[in-house]
Amino acid sequence: MTVHTLDLKFLGLERAIAVFVVEGPEGLALVETGPYSTHEHLIEQMSAQGWRPQDFQYVFLSHIHFDHAGAAWAWARQGAHIYVHPVGAPHLAAPEKLYQSARRIYGDDMERLWGVMEPIAPHQLHTPAHGEVIEAIGLNFRAWHTPGHATHHIAWEVREPGGSAVVFTGDVAGVCMDERYVAPPCPPPDIDVEAWQESLALLRALPAETLYLTHFGPIYHKDAHLRELEKRLLAWALWMKPYAERQIEAEAVMPDFLAFVREDLAAAGIDATTAARYEAANPAFMSVAGLLRYWKKKLTA
Repeated sequence: MTVHTLDLKFLGLERAIAVFVVEGPEGLALVETGPYSTHEHLIEQMSAQGWRPQDFQYVFLSHIHFDHAGAAWAWARQGAHIYVHPVGAPHLAAPEKLYQSARRIYGDDMERLWGVMEPIAPHQLHTPAHGEVIEAIGLNFRAWHTPGHATHHIAWEVREPGGSAVVFTGDVAGVCMDERYVAPPCPPPDIDVEAWQESLALLRALPAETLYLTHFGPIYHKDAHLRELEKRLLAWALWMKPYAERQIEAEAVMPDFLAFVREDLAAAGIDATTAARYEAANPAFMSVAGLLRYWKKKLTA
């Protein structure tokens, strides 16, 4: 098994969003698709490697957020089978509600950022159960349902029969552009800190030591990485709690949270260019909204 990490150059930035080509003994598979706004760039990269779109009959998604799955429909049009969490599949079959909800957030920037999103025929959508194995390209792809970042999240453990394994973690293992700093992406509406901690425990228990993050690339020191992520997830959540208790609106929280994150990045030695990549992959305003929503649900339960 060979894993190729392809940089989508999202918004012209290096190492903000990745997709992964998995090369097995019987062909090629794609893990994540990125947004449709970067689809042409992805095809150009593949072409340079001698790969054609029709070579990819299997596409494995971590979840349905646009930066991970926005172009999945284009691969389905090429005949690919799309593997996605059971909760996410209906939104790919009929994406209008998902797309319009996002448009309310991004407004006129919607198509520039993410591109268009078209329906996928239901017969091309496959919804593995927790722990289910899909045999494809001579490899075993095991679906681990890993909520916390999103209820419809899967981490894909990919193993050579009788051999080694790696895990494609989507967003459940965080955002890491520099080994000195891993951030928890916390957009609404599904952030659940306790469920996320359980998902991290699952990742720790897997024998695979190498993680592949959509934001961005391989992580070889799994335990240290996951410890740092969990520590920061709890720190961010606890920082947000007093604002939620006082029912302060997200817009009023934003300046303080931005300052908090910038100070945290600077303390880790992260330069301005790399900080911009963190912001592109994990916008601060989304984490404010997500964590406030988490606390609102928890405090009124």
